[in-house]
Amino acid sequence: MAVLSVDLAYRRWSDVGIVVLDRVHSPNRSRIGGEIILSAAAGLDNGLDSNVAAGPADANILAGRLNHICGVRDICVIVLDGPQASKSGHNGFEHTRVSERQLNTSAKTGLTGMVKPITYRPFAEFCLDVYDALCRRGWRRLDTQHQTASPQSRILVEIYPHAAWKSLGLKPLPSKHRTRVSDLAEAYCALNALIPTTTDRAPNHDQLQAIVGGLTGLAIKERSTAAARIAGHPPRREDGHWREGFIVLPLPPPRPVNLRWLQ
Repeated sequence: MAVLSVDLAYRRWSDVGIVVLDRVHSPNRSRIGGEIILSAAAGLDNGLDSNVAAGPADANILAGRLNHICGVRDICVIVLDGPQASKSGHNGFEHTRVSERQLNTSAKTGLTGMVKPITYRPFAEFCLDVYDALCRRGWRRLDTQHQTASPQSRILVEIYPHAAWKSLGLKPLPSKHRTRVSDLAEAYCALNALIPTTTDRAPNHDQLQAIVGGLTGLAIKERSTAAARIAGHPPRREDGHWREGFIVLPLPPPRPVNLRWLQ
């Protein structure tokens, strides 16, 4: 039942956060188990050449490595932090996709080649290239709010970590350059208190963002409509480009019912 969750970055390979999440069942309770995968580690599709690893991330190489991980581990859901498409010219908004408007994202993806703020453009274009490169390998964007995941249906899910923390009722992580070690520890403890979570090593900022976003992938994989919220319009082809697309957020587990009042 594992899913692969990725906090995308393009400036350096080391900034790409990759985590495999799975639900681990025990006699008393279930928990989320996370395996942190180093983005340039050897052993994953033979790792990266040292000259490649030292430079900016390449969308096609990254897509190939993610596809390889999923093939080896029989994973059919990839969760990605980053825009999957540009806005539709007919959605009623001037500069944003419907999902971004509904979630009030800090960055907006406009018509093809147009983003706000303009400094967001290289990252947005990198993300679009990653989605397209994965689709060339047999993956497809989540296209229905009633999605089920099967081994024959390899699905790409867009998430927005800042909104994911808030959707869970937790304090979002500060931006990476403002985050202290204590902030990571506090956020990880808060997440673990809400949803029992263990990882094979202490996550950094990118990996922790991938963990919280990856909870949506588990909800889709487990077909749990109560564990995820879907914002936006389905992706579609328009004028030769992908437009719109859902952003999916995790929801907190239901609180246990207190029956003491019956006594």
